[in-house]
Amino acid sequence: MKARSRELLDRAIAAMVAAIEIYNKPDFSYRAESFAILATNAWELLLKAKWLAEHNNRISCLYVRQGGGTKRKRIKKTAAGNPMTHSLDYLASKLREQGALNEQAYRNLRILSEFRDSAVHFYHQNPQFAERLQEIGAAAVKNFSSAAREWFKAELSRYNFYLLPLAFVSPLQSAEGVILSGEEKRFLKFVNGLSQDDHDPASPYSVAVNVEVRFVKSKSATAAPVRITTDPTAPAVRLTEEQIREKYPWDYAELTKKCQKRYSNFKVDRDYHRLRKSLESDLRYAHVRLLDPAKPNSQKKLFFNPNILQEFDKHYAPKTDGGRAQTPN
Repeated sequence: MKARSRELLDRAIAAMVAAIEIYNKPDFSYRAESFAILATNAWELLLKAKWLAEHNNRISCLYVRQGGGTKRKRIKKTAAGNPMTHSLDYLASKLREQGALNEQAYRNLRILSEFRDSAVHFYHQNPQFAERLQEIGAAAVKNFSSAAREWFKAELSRYNFYLLPLAFVSPLQSAEGVILSGEEKRFLKFVNGLSQDDHDPASPYSVAVNVEVRFVKSKSATAAPVRITTDPTAPAVRLTEEQIREKYPWDYAELTKKCQKRYSNFKVDRDYHRLRKSLESDLRYAHVRLLDPAKPNSQKKLFFNPNILQEFDKHYAPKTDGGRAQTPN
């Protein structure tokens, strides 16, 4: 027979799996709120499991007591007459005081709990809430996994403990013109106040997790297809200078060297320049980069994506090495 703490641990994991499953489903209007409610419930069960483990699995340690003085404290009852148990806030505070609950996880729980309470009492319709919940929710899942492993040596690798990034689940639309209510402003101020700190990025616990979506070349059948386009109506994906440099690593000299190494009939002549220039306006193959990104009027330089060789392959004969065509390094 399992100890009570282990039973609560199993229920806590089940609740978190349900929260993640709800969040990762196709978009529906109450998804964020449903996740917050289930994830908060999962954390409360996990904290109760830890509290039980700390008190020799005595179920009475979870009961709220009232009264005092010379009289023995009585167990407080619910409207149905059942023993009332300690809240998430109480247990989180006690475990934090004891040093059992990480400070980052404690702050994250305060935000998640506040979001749950707010969601129950009024509707969040501002797109900022979806973005902030993604960050807070991802941290809550990460912290839950870390705490379960630390406290109970629970191995959760068989579960897909992650929230899908917003860029793939529910792309944010423009928030211009959206007016925040007083309740929404106060909630976001509360979130920002608790999530601003300088914690160790290597820590297994976080107040919030920033999700960065990067596109890399992959042959995996499960990779999400992405196409570069000049269509002004397409969703915007903004790349950092570092990411642009990774995507377009070759300048003119490097591209020319690659062609000389790759093709048997290649010459740096008028035909080469004409072909190259015809591809320079295509973002799949080339990108104009400012030498000083901070200065819009600084000199510009053209960089190339290795995919441009696919077009050159149509015009030049590849060198062979033992009957095999060479590939770019």
